[in-house]
Amino acid sequence: MSKFSLGVDLGGTKTEIIALDDKGNECFRKRVSTVKGSYADTIKTISGLVNDAQKHINCQCPIGIAIPGTVSNKTNVIKNANSFWLNGHDLKADLSAAVNNDAIFLENDANCFALSEAVDGAGKDGSLVWGLILGTGSGSGLVHDKKIWRGRNLLGGEWGHNPLPWLSEAEMQDWADVKCFCGKKNCTETFVSGTGLEREYAKRINQFDPDALVYPFSSLQIIEKMHAHDELASECFKDYVSRLARAIANYVNFLDPDVIVLGGGMSNIDEIYDLLPNEVSKYIFGGEFDTPIVKAQFGGSSGVRGAAWLPDMHNAM
Repeated sequence: MSKFSLGVDLGGTKTEIIALDDKGNECFRKRVSTVKGSYADTIKTISGLVNDAQKHINCQCPIGIAIPGTVSNKTNVIKNANSFWLNGHDLKADLSAAVNNDAIFLENDANCFALSEAVDGAGKDGSLVWGLILGTGSGSGLVHDKKIWRGRNLLGGEWGHNPLPWLSEAEMQDWADVKCFCGKKNCTETFVSGTGLEREYAKRINQFDPDALVYPFSSLQIIEKMHAHDELASECFKDYVSRLARAIANYVNFLDPDVIVLGGGMSNIDEIYDLLPNEVSKYIFGGEFDTPIVKAQFGGSSGVRGAAWLPDMHNAM
């Protein structure tokens, strides 16, 4: 890493910046609310944070930015971002002009999460690190020898928009009316995200609306019910773990990573780490599974820390 580098995490609700020194120590941090729907305001927000950080550390330095999408290899514009106002724009060029800095590196936020945990987090001792974000949606990133594995089509680590394997007939019937935001059905994300748990509980209490964006009970409330020995909540969580285990096993069967790091709100449920290994082994070819499944060391800060590691990764390539 250079003497300092900046990391920006462009999230759906907040935009955050940190400055790291060459040992990974945090020297500056600031968080502001994300202005939704306006590309111009996004440029203004990020450039303002960069100026504040550089003023604090008294130097201009390379900038890594975690984005909720990816940069097209063909056009250099943002695509597949759920923050839709970013799509179709050359964010790197526009930010470079706004802050007068050409050393800007953009990367998918799930990849930044995985990079952070692979460099100096919970996966630092692994060669192939698989990072999973289990939040409102689900994301996944792969890091091999401290470098993000993007793939030719920038799909390296894509997990949430593959079909959930080994669906039972009951699951196929019960989830037939659920469509992923990508337009397909039975995507892993619809099952293993926190939203997936909320949707399952809503179905069990007959309060499911296929067009709803918010469900009667949040994932946190459902887990609280489970801890209070609510039988229905416990059954929903058991099914959630089974589905997550199948999705993980399907990937492990051909990637076989050294460590699996979980982030996002669902990663804070302690029971997951007790139950998952045995569940995953039921679907692993050969039945033997000893890959560590661990909680992210840096939690919600992993994305922004991973962004700050981007310049160093590029310099090492």
